[in-house]
Amino acid sequence: MSKRRHAVKKASVLFIASLFVLTVALTGCQSGSKNEEASAAPGSSPAASQGDSAIDHSKPLTITVFSNAANYQGEQTGWYGKLLKDKFNITLNILAPQVAGDQLYKTRTAAGDLGDILVIDNSQLEELIPAGMIMDLTDKIKNTKYLSQYVDKHFKPFNAGFDKVNPEGKIYAMPTFEADTSPTTYSEDTPYSSPIMPWDYYKGVGAPKLNNLNDLLNVLKQMQQKYPKTPDGKTIVPITLWKDWDGGTGAMENVRWISNWYGYEKPDGTTTIQLNAKGDIVPIIDDNSMYKKILQFLFTANQMGLVDPDSASQDWNKVAEKLTNKQVLLLWYSWQRGFYNSIERGKNGDGNVAIPIADTHLIQSSDAYFGNGRVFAIGSKAKDPDRILEFLDWYVSPEGLRYYTSGFEGFNYEKTPEGKFKLTEIGQTAFQKNTPVPDEYGGGGYQDGQSKINSMIMSDFVIDPETGEFYNNNYWSSTIEANKTALTTDWQKTFNATNATDYYIKNNMIDIVPNINTSLGSDSSDIKNKRSQISDYVKNTSWKMVFAKNQAEFDQLWTKMKSDVEGLGWKDVVAVDTERAQKIVKMRTEATAGK
Repeated sequence: MSKRRHAVKKASVLFIASLFVLTVALTGCQSGSKNEEASAAPGSSPAASQGDSAIDHSKPLTITVFSNAANYQGEQTGWYGKLLKDKFNITLNILAPQVAGDQLYKTRTAAGDLGDILVIDNSQLEELIPAGMIMDLTDKIKNTKYLSQYVDKHFKPFNAGFDKVNPEGKIYAMPTFEADTSPTTYSEDTPYSSPIMPWDYYKGVGAPKLNNLNDLLNVLKQMQQKYPKTPDGKTIVPITLWKDWDGGTGAMENVRWISNWYGYEKPDGTTTIQLNAKGDIVPIIDDNSMYKKILQFLFTANQMGLVDPDSASQDWNKVAEKLTNKQVLLLWYSWQRGFYNSIERGKNGDGNVAIPIADTHLIQSSDAYFGNGRVFAIGSKAKDPDRILEFLDWYVSPEGLRYYTSGFEGFNYEKTPEGKFKLTEIGQTAFQKNTPVPDEYGGGGYQDGQSKINSMIMSDFVIDPETGEFYNNNYWSSTIEANKTALTTDWQKTFNATNATDYYIKNNMIDIVPNINTSLGSDSSDIKNKRSQISDYVKNTSWKMVFAKNQAEFDQLWTKMKSDVEGLGWKDVVAVDTERAQKIVKMRTEATAGK
């Protein structure tokens, strides 16, 4: 990767007019951050490996990838699978706890071998280093062409933070989704979590100003009544929820993210508390917590018939299908737009856009300059680590990043006379349409064939040395220009802002906080057991509360939960989580001060 950087912004945001078209959409997450970008599709045969010529690629190698980010379990097939087979003679076998359940991690760690490539949470890294299950990459990474460029600036500082289990500061892991901007920049046109709705449906009911969540519920009801079905007869649901991201979050993940609208987030490494930009720490079972307020909001929505009845039983893949079909009226995460929005639809004023609510005050982490709470590591028992590292080095190379984020030149995108890149007509909608891929590139559907690792080391907010633009194709100058559609111009005129992030900043409705990614310590076995029991109880009760038959049952479940978790060791876990949150608050203060 070139060392060329784009200008560091001391201001919190890079204003970009690339509104609301996400041809590369995120496909899953469980950690507290924008997780896991989807990939792209084919058009030319991959070149021979650019790796170490001394590495023997003659024997096929299957690499087991344990990925907390993955929403798919099994062999990587399709165009990305063929690309890796042709280039490296490797096959990826994906293990996904979001599919198989949390027990997968426990079972494999008990056996002493989690996998070859690991995409795991920071807290798990902290457990696995002393257990001898993570490979020391300090010497190996020096000899790489691309990863070596990030050692001093990104990897060393991160690994040094794990001083309790890594006193020598060895490089055991590489954080996920690292941006190459600055620790105080926010580069995206829309905050991760904010109210988003279909523009045409919202205007169809008069585009009323939304002052609070009650107004939101009322407008969702009006939209539901006016637009009950899609043009091809599928039922439209105002709000849809799903369970399979709740995993290790300790609570209901959908509730956690909507809490961001009112300034409260879940700090990494914690499960029992929420934190705001001022440093206030609030236990989620506090009667005045934002967690309870959002549970109440969803309960009220369900009482009004606004919550998808499939919510408790469906998985993320089913939700993605509904998003693709424009069957959901309220989106709460920026990349959910990518399942439907396109430049072509935008020309007709059709697409999901930010609809601000006047009493919200968002919290938003800056670009993940130091990573986002997960890491890539190599298991200590990995077969042929040199070939694995060769693959990971390519993964962060310009070629690897282009394949991951934008697919194949000539199929998904092409070069412009100015030396930039431009999405092709196929590339603009390949994700939504799951466009068929020619057999010579692996066949199948484009979306089906994307990388199932579902995570990156360096993010797409890194500058491509060939074009001087981000790898994220939504921020190519050509996409920004093409995206000056009826949808974006109408939205800009209505809200007097370039984009959603611009709107929230202009109106003092957002706090952008430094993205802190560091060691927060690992749980003792006692705390781990208590945390697990509390988490399961809180999650199960939260889902029951949303679907309670009436307010009395909602209140009864809440009161019982508050009492029961005390007996499970609540105070002990909160004490650990509070200490971790205080470390984050301190580091944010230092980052803001430029220390």
